[in-house]
Amino acid sequence: MADLRYRTPAGRGVLLAAVLGSGIAFLDATVVNVALPAIDADLGAGLSGLQWVVDAYLLTLSAFLLLGGSLGDLYGRRRVFVAGLVGFGLASIACGVAPTTATLIVARALQGLAAALLVPGSLAMISASFAEEDRSEVIGAWAGLTGVASAVGPLLGGWLVDAVSWRLVFLINPPIAAIAVVVALRRVPETRDDTAGRRVDLPGALVAALGLGGITAALIEGPVRGWGDAMVATAAVVGAVALVAFVVVEARTADPMLPLAVFRSRQFSGANVTTFAVYAALGGALFLVVLELQTVLGYSPLAAGAALLPITVLLLLLSPSAGRLADRIGPRWPMTVGPVVAAAGLGLLAGVGPGSTYLTGVLPGVVVFGLGLSLTVTPLTSAALAAVERRHAGIASGVNNAVARVAGLLAVALLPVVSGLAAQGLDPESFTAGYRRALWLAAALCAAGGLVAAAMISDAPTRAARAVQQGPAPPA
Repeated sequence: MADLRYRTPAGRGVLLAAVLGSGIAFLDATVVNVALPAIDADLGAGLSGLQWVVDAYLLTLSAFLLLGGSLGDLYGRRRVFVAGLVGFGLASIACGVAPTTATLIVARALQGLAAALLVPGSLAMISASFAEEDRSEVIGAWAGLTGVASAVGPLLGGWLVDAVSWRLVFLINPPIAAIAVVVALRRVPETRDDTAGRRVDLPGALVAALGLGGITAALIEGPVRGWGDAMVATAAVVGAVALVAFVVVEARTADPMLPLAVFRSRQFSGANVTTFAVYAALGGALFLVVLELQTVLGYSPLAAGAALLPITVLLLLLSPSAGRLADRIGPRWPMTVGPVVAAAGLGLLAGVGPGSTYLTGVLPGVVVFGLGLSLTVTPLTSAALAAVERRHAGIASGVNNAVARVAGLLAVALLPVVSGLAAQGLDPESFTAGYRRALWLAAALCAAGGLVAAAMISDAPTRAARAVQQGPAPPA
């Protein structure tokens, strides 16, 4: 029953379990970027291999995120959450001992599958366990604490890579997962949704995974194997057909994991198109900036992680103020101006190259980009949630989360292709030219998100939606 109070031992136990579980999922999304050059040096992954190391995780997380939420509603949120923790710990061990790039990629895909059970489960347990008058405060505490995990990730990962090995980036997860399992079993009450559909949309999840996997495989392997290669062509065709089939499956199934009816709202559709543009720019840019800093400028993993820390600090400090601003004036202007400011930051980061110093070459772009994201993220989430009935807040949150993850997945696969980086590889002599083209493309995409918001978002009240805010996880 939803009757726990925040400032009680039982309430703090539920919050601790939720933060530990979602924290390791978010931590693993941020920590791996700074380890990529070390992984390449040890396993000979190459640029395409590194893309797969990032995208294998995002692929299964994106494809099965909504299904994970449905499983929790149907079979018990604590049960599914604990299963995700166990799976994540085991997959992390497999990542940490992976002898080859291919093994690491498979283990990363299993990590993403387990994370798809953790991410929706953590917030669902909070929403189902706490009294309504405390729920908003608990969700705010969850967001702040998981944001800290995202902020610590690059620094911790950089230190582990420098001090010991990239393998420790993954091997720190199992002890945390084990603690979270114990806390969840002892402190979290089991809850489920008695009104949820009795059928799990497994066909929809499998078709979504096939579609995203096919398109991702074609984009990553095309520059390596050649666009006329049979495997590349087959992957592209299968991916495209599967994505079309996904829409058909979701329209016809009785209990879809993605109810297409929610997109009838212009506000909801506009918020998710903006989400896609902004998070694609974010995911693609951060993947490439870390590689530029280490490959071309010679940053250590720790220094590269620290270089991007201002982005998360600004998000943690300024996002609440951006939410209050959106409450007063509506979400349209923050969602219009924020992506444009973030795009300006990416334009500044595009100038990073040989001879750039941190204070004059890197920090200005990082700060401007962080300011733009801070202005965007909370109003964007509020607009998406305000566009649907309160009883559909969980669905709206899940869709918005999935869109954000798919955006990062496709950006990491696509930006190196269209910028020419995929053909150049990690050669420091030629990397910067492709990096700059990719950052300008990311900037254009981010700015386009602002234009979409200006055209499609209205200034509908968002205060009620912010009370149940469950938007995309802190940017990784």
